[in-house]
Amino acid sequence: MLYKAKSTHMTKTILLLALIFNALYAQKSDFSVIIDKPFNAALFDITEDYDRSISAVGFSKEFKKNSNVAKTYTNAFEYLASVSKQHGSQMQLIKVNKQAEIELSKLAQLNRFNEAIAVVKTPDNGYFVGGYTLDGQLLLAKLDANANTTYTTLFGTKNYDRMNNMILLSDGGVLAVGSSTTSRSQNESLFESGLGNNDIYITRFSKNGTKLWEHKYGTEYDDEGIDAVEAQDGSILILSKTSYDQHKNVTLMRISENGDKIWLKHYKGEKLVLPTRIIRLRDNNFIVSLIVYDEMRKEHIRLIKFDLYKNVLLDKEIFTTYPSGLNDIAEFSDGTLMGVGYVKDIHNTDALAMLIDSNLAMLRQEHYGDENYDNFYSLKILHDSKVGVAGVYTANESQETNMWIAKLNRDTTMAQISLQSENFYEQLYQYFAPEIKAQKIAIDEDLTIRLIKKNLYFAQGSYKLTEEQKLFLNSFSPKLMRFLFAHNELIRSLEINGHTSTEWGNTDFAHSYINNEKLSMERSFTTISYMFKQENSDVQKWLTRVLKGSGLSYSKYIVKNELEDKEKSRRVNFKIILK
Repeated sequence: MLYKAKSTHMTKTILLLALIFNALYAQKSDFSVIIDKPFNAALFDITEDYDRSISAVGFSKEFKKNSNVAKTYTNAFEYLASVSKQHGSQMQLIKVNKQAEIELSKLAQLNRFNEAIAVVKTPDNGYFVGGYTLDGQLLLAKLDANANTTYTTLFGTKNYDRMNNMILLSDGGVLAVGSSTTSRSQNESLFESGLGNNDIYITRFSKNGTKLWEHKYGTEYDDEGIDAVEAQDGSILILSKTSYDQHKNVTLMRISENGDKIWLKHYKGEKLVLPTRIIRLRDNNFIVSLIVYDEMRKEHIRLIKFDLYKNVLLDKEIFTTYPSGLNDIAEFSDGTLMGVGYVKDIHNTDALAMLIDSNLAMLRQEHYGDENYDNFYSLKILHDSKVGVAGVYTANESQETNMWIAKLNRDTTMAQISLQSENFYEQLYQYFAPEIKAQKIAIDEDLTIRLIKKNLYFAQGSYKLTEEQKLFLNSFSPKLMRFLFAHNELIRSLEINGHTSTEWGNTDFAHSYINNEKLSMERSFTTISYMFKQENSDVQKWLTRVLKGSGLSYSKYIVKNELEDKEKSRRVNFKIILK
């Protein structure tokens, strides 16, 4: 799959480096999985499994063959009845391992066509999946670790219902958030009461799937529950939208754990506003993500931070060159945020990933997809600070969407597929093939990287880097760090070892060794310092856990033709230690 990434200044670029690497070595390196199914398909939510794989849910279409295909019909209406409901959506779960291989693909076979919109993990490594049937009922399914359905329950009103999200609660149960068409008395005047008004519809289930309560909330206008989040005290904040007179405004409501209303705040404005997500931050405040439309119907992103008592703490709008919106947002442990959604280019829609600081200012963004319709609907911050995303991808010249799972680095760039330790050497060797061919470095099977070009050695008694050494490190160091950081789960340590030749003027053995030990440590330190300062903060934080410098004096000097090669002994080596 070809994908493009766009920097903050919005310039479209194809990631040629990834494509060239794939072409040279026939290796798939980007963690991007497209699941192509007949008809339209999509993934709407994603989670991390306990074995560190990732699972996503959505729908794919199924075509049921007519069992009476040989039957002759004389009545057109009888024939149409026989082929009705033969094509529709079914809940789909996809599980992908660290090597971006599909481990599990399960399509539900329920009586009613349905779509899954949310997934959360159960303590036994199974899943709660929430969604709705296409005829207007709400659906909760519990799956085991192999995605076998252990039970399903249909719930809702007698009217048309829709689920927009399902969240995990602290007691292990789940809360379904959506809308229900307003119930009406037969004695009501249809035109006096209005047409098609909806209410917010909230249902709470226990960890065993037992329905605890259900409530409807709303105004005299159309109300729709969008998302919810549990506060630290067990109360629940509901994010919804209210539509009237061609306006769509935001409503925030706080309810008790039993569903009793505590407070409600309705935000009215001149502009069309669509709420998409509410999350709880580590400081126990909250952020709401909104899509705001201007007078030209161009959308942009708005983020509002508030506390449990509806006090607004921050309110920021993020303007980009092209219209864009966030479908989901989550917080890293350091307070920065990742948002995913879409951006509308002149000719197409791309999937969007955006990094945002704790003050709600955009740090960077990347766009992914081909020249068609692509969108990220959901994200999950993983245990290693990478981000799993789920959405849709549309191939060029196609009119059908495909399911899409990708993994991003926390700087919004595409993550690489995790290697297995068995083939780490082969992958490392292939990755540095140009440098090996140019006889700048050599890589041993014990994962030692040796610098072998003459201008990369140190002068006698020197530890300061030459211009040639700096020029080499300017390209070699970022390349090495990209590779190691992409596969950090396998790395125990990176050692940078300084070495010397045996000579040290006219001194005794002890002084010669000690002086060379100091010199070798200075060579290691100088190299580490230069490389460390080139990296971004994420890589630097990781390096503090794995980077080790040492001076080995002349204990491993180079021998050639049974004689010491003093020039080649004055060096630094890099050694990768796997877990």
